[in-house]
Amino acid sequence: MVTALVVVRDRLFVCTSDSLEPDGWTATSRLEGRALECVAAHPSAPDQVFVGTRDGLIRSVDGGKSFDRHETQFVAEGTAGGRTVARTDATLDGREGDRVMAVTVSPDPDVVYTGTEPSRLYRSRDGGDSWTHLEGLAALSSADEWSFPPRPHTHHVRTLAVDPFDPDRLAVGIEAGAFVTTPDGGETWHERPPGSRRDNHSLVTHPDRDGRLYAAAGDGYAESDDFGDSWRHPQDGLAHRYCWSVAPDPGDPDRVMISSARGARTAHTPSRANSFVYRRAGQGESWERLEGRGLPTGEGVVRTVLATIGEPGVVVAVNNRGLFWTRDFGDSWTQGDVDWSEGLEEETPRGLVALP
Repeated sequence: MVTALVVVRDRLFVCTSDSLEPDGWTATSRLEGRALECVAAHPSAPDQVFVGTRDGLIRSVDGGKSFDRHETQFVAEGTAGGRTVARTDATLDGREGDRVMAVTVSPDPDVVYTGTEPSRLYRSRDGGDSWTHLEGLAALSSADEWSFPPRPHTHHVRTLAVDPFDPDRLAVGIEAGAFVTTPDGGETWHERPPGSRRDNHSLVTHPDRDGRLYAAAGDGYAESDDFGDSWRHPQDGLAHRYCWSVAPDPGDPDRVMISSARGARTAHTPSRANSFVYRRAGQGESWERLEGRGLPTGEGVVRTVLATIGEPGVVVAVNNRGLFWTRDFGDSWTQGDVDWSEGLEEETPRGLVALP
């Protein structure tokens, strides 16, 4: 069984198939009418699904079949002396919570991290039943310089990556302004290490390479072998450097796939879209643009969201033309038989999780 959880602006698609074949897919629409931002799940606990929305976090405990009574709202001002608090299953007297822009589940599925707009970070150690505000993030010295250009008076946590070897080791991408890490679950922080990107959109680890971290950012691609303390920037052949999503080959940490465009407008706006997917075959190799292989790219195609399922060579992708996958790390792509109506061609997918 393969499950793809796809978030667009106003719904979640739960797409399942007995195998990666063109037909045989079942797609169910959930959370219609909610303003969605992101999705997260982990193969170690596939029934536990988290969806970030503009007013809080929604949890499912049955693989996305239902989302009843599992909502958490994060609010900047509450009854706890003006501190930021998290309230589960709360109405807040009609008030909206902060936007949940990023969520990730660690290999220990009880440890979950959530990031919001404005940039605040929360951790749960009980699978989302309760949350702790990690207050040190907002106190970082660079915080006064963080700003999200479309909404210049705020900023947000765009991406989170947990070290697969240590659930207390976390990397955080602030959009826009900083890359930061914590080695101890938020007790201490390291901000803007030399060579780190400032506009990180996706941070991804590798399950078999301790310390390997990949960054797809608005200011280019970067990778690290020490969980972000130092970076290298292989750009040769990468003609489009507004990078959005990154997927390393589960079978080879030096093979990498990335989606990119020339800038934000051609990445996110369907009417102006012109985005691409690149592949690097190994360390020291140049990037190769993947075209004419079954995955739509180029004019009219928004930036592709990429995800792996843990099988060497297999990558799942979604953009405004549908759901696709490759078994040979990009040599050829197949489209899933999932209803992608004309209206969805005008949408920009906001998140993708692929589970084996």
